[in-house]
Amino acid sequence: MKICLAGTGAMGEIHVKALAKIDGVEVVSIASRTEDSGKAFAEKWNIPFSSTNLEACIDRPGVDAVILTTPSDQHHDQTILALAKGKHVQVEIPMSLNLADAQDMLAASKTAGKVCMVTHTRRFSSPHREIRRRIREGTFHLHHMVVETYFFRRTNLNMHGQARSWVDNLLWHHGCHSVDLAQWVVGETDWDCWGQKGPDHKELGIPMDLTVAMKCKNGPLFSMAMSFNNKGPFGGFYRYIGEEDTYRVYRDSMTDSDGKDVALDPMVAFDRQDVEFVGAIREGREPESNAASVVPTMALLDKIDRAMNQPSARP
Repeated sequence: MKICLAGTGAMGEIHVKALAKIDGVEVVSIASRTEDSGKAFAEKWNIPFSSTNLEACIDRPGVDAVILTTPSDQHHDQTILALAKGKHVQVEIPMSLNLADAQDMLAASKTAGKVCMVTHTRRFSSPHREIRRRIREGTFHLHHMVVETYFFRRTNLNMHGQARSWVDNLLWHHGCHSVDLAQWVVGETDWDCWGQKGPDHKELGIPMDLTVAMKCKNGPLFSMAMSFNNKGPFGGFYRYIGEEDTYRVYRDSMTDSDGKDVALDPMVAFDRQDVEFVGAIREGREPESNAASVVPTMALLDKIDRAMNQPSARP
């Protein structure tokens, strides 16, 4: 299987490493923002072709699929382009910056008859999968899911301190991950929701602090705090408060209420995610986190976003 990768940042490197572990998969082209970054990335990872023109990269002989790790405001057009060319697509979060674009991308994937998978990595993380399994089998009854997402991002730099050409967004990126996770873990898409935001950053033009609250119609609560002003450890911290126990999750590890590690499948989420993408293509099936399954998330984000712009509104 030959893959075109778009984006030479941190996520691009993560995908290259994960794909290298899958038999029969080869990254044959890399699309970049600048010629220098593309050439450097191609040389480092032995990719035979690089270009600042995504279409040229997609059109390389034998390309079966495209993985997009580009800025989120490009996802809609790039996904439509790749699908129209008959390629399978995996697109980074967020799927788009609005509900209409997400619905448009879903329609395009149905027309093309190709796999369109959205990179909701948390769905592939062993701790969250274990929580979901226990809820499904009835051994864990969730009362409240609490998420804290913290970064210190007052300047437009990525996690490696490199300058970004685009501005990250707490709600439509980081919130998107966690709202999707809540729906996926609980198995429900019908939630009351509300959100509030702090003031916009003068240069970045986005709110730097957000809170989101949701209540599932069948009971569990969801609370999320997000900040780009936090000085300290960065990332997402999860607490599943249930009838039987309370579990804390960070990345691919989980501890119980006594602080003891919970035994989990050791496969890291990013590896499992790309295995799923390749497997769905080879087996001719829909992947986990396919485009259809994440549209309800975008609908909730749209509802939350509108609530944030109408502070007096409450569910």
